[in-house]
Amino acid sequence: MSRAFLLKDIALQAGLSLATVDRVLNDRPGVREHTVRRVKQAIGELEQQRDQVGLSGRKFVLDVVMEAPARFSEAVRQGLEQAMPSLQPAIFRARYHLAETRNVETTVGIIDALQRRGSNGVFLKAPDVTEVRAAAARLVAAGIPVVTLVTDLPDTGRQAYVGMDNRAAGETAAYLLGEWLGGGPARILVTISSNRFRGEEEREIGFRQALRERYPGLGIVEVSEGHGLDRDTGRLACDALRQHSDIAGVYSIGGGNLAVIEAFAALGRPCRAFVGHDLDADNIALLRAGRISAVLHHDLGQDMRSACLHVMRAHGLLPKSPVSGMANIQIITPFNLPQMVAWR
Repeated sequence: MSRAFLLKDIALQAGLSLATVDRVLNDRPGVREHTVRRVKQAIGELEQQRDQVGLSGRKFVLDVVMEAPARFSEAVRQGLEQAMPSLQPAIFRARYHLAETRNVETTVGIIDALQRRGSNGVFLKAPDVTEVRAAAARLVAAGIPVVTLVTDLPDTGRQAYVGMDNRAAGETAAYLLGEWLGGGPARILVTISSNRFRGEEEREIGFRQALRERYPGLGIVEVSEGHGLDRDTGRLACDALRQHSDIAGVYSIGGGNLAVIEAFAALGRPCRAFVGHDLDADNIALLRAGRISAVLHHDLGQDMRSACLHVMRAHGLLPKSPVSGMANIQIITPFNLPQMVAWR
């Protein structure tokens, strides 16, 4: 196995002892498979962050804990890797704990393990449920700053929330769809990955309220618990389309957009307007093909840089800042894709 990095750096990245890492690297018996995977993952993460290894300055080990579709987790990873070099001479390294779905007990176990392993900061996208809030509060009480991403966990003592104003995003989607659909009469399919995430709930509340006030001729059909995964979200969309013949547009809060578009096509139904979130690989392709109307986007690279700065503030290396972590909402259509994604 790779010896390109010091044993102590691999151990720090993996959150394991020097002796354990040494046993893995030397293929000694008695090492569990998940421990071997953790060491391999740590080496892979160090390779991605190699450009920072030679920098002088304070070192921070961050833990990114997310429950999200892989396409979004990858976008967050890219945003963080883009942001970290801009923070030199401070050196940031990231350990990733990612899953498309996981139960609450597993999420709590990961968070509590970080308290034992040690971390300089945790970036957290997790359900807003009692057990997770309590685990986040335990991290904060142990002196580990927590920054919530995209969906917030208030009343946990977290250092900051980083992401867009979710309620405003929902209101923006209502305005776009209301204008494109001419105020109705029609219904809009609203897809939510899970009702457990506060950020998605806030988007839905903003959307529903703005639609009711400005476009009373438009109704809503809501589906949830597809977890942003194509198979499950597509099935839910098909069921909704079969039950409601007047669905004319989509507000996709939780992802799985390709599957929703294909559900319309499979049933021979037109989708007159479609608004989604985030410039992930799927949405870039759908925008280019003209299959969705607009994406509500925020700069994840800037978000992740802001999250890192919040960690530095928590450790007293930067002055406190009253500036909100809310990101600007950008409306991206097939005609104004940013240059940064033009080559993808």
